[in-house]
Amino acid sequence: MNKKALAAGAIALAVAFTTSACSDSSGNEATTATATSAPTSAEANSARFDQDDVMFSRMMIPHHAQAIEMSDMLLAKDGIPEPVRALAEQIKAEQQPEIEQFEAWLEEWGMPMRGDDAPGMNGHMSGMPSVSGMPGMDDMPHMDGMMSEQDMQALSDAQGVDAARLYLEQMIAHHEGAIEMAQDEIEDGQYPDTVELARTIVDTQQKEIDTMRQLLTTL
Repeated sequence: MNKKALAAGAIALAVAFTTSACSDSSGNEATTATATSAPTSAEANSARFDQDDVMFSRMMIPHHAQAIEMSDMLLAKDGIPEPVRALAEQIKAEQQPEIEQFEAWLEEWGMPMRGDDAPGMNGHMSGMPSVSGMPGMDDMPHMDGMMSEQDMQALSDAQGVDAARLYLEQMIAHHEGAIEMAQDEIEDGQYPDTVELARTIVDTQQKEIDTMRQLLTTL
């Protein structure tokens, strides 16, 4: 083999090695940059919530709990028209899982269940039998649709069709308050899943308000 052939082979080998090395270096740099710039899912989620998300979650827990209490009161009575009874069951089935979701978010964010924005809250709310009797809850009658102790007593005392009518009237006001809070969360909240649940609450509870108004015309 002559000297020219050897030189050409050496040059070709050097070029191939250099190209391969550059390609590997570029790929490694891209991988490193991607790994460095992409935060974990948990980090991304924890960075996206704000105080509005926390306040909304804290306020909706006792709000939903009172709606469940009102529904339980109604369902314990005789003489309640079946469409009103079915609506009360529906409200309970919707709102208990939402309470649990709000509690899970607060735990995930490292936030206590109680805050200055939720008077009277004193810890875990799921399954609590009574909201109206909790310390501090009388500080917020009719705020965001919350019923006062007197309102709850009136519902407890009412019977039959009168109870059904009062339940619908109270629950319409209660739902309207929830919609107002949810609309604030949609406007100001940051955590995507909480904002999405707020949208669901607005949609679901407005439909139930329409249903309740129609039911009132039949009683």
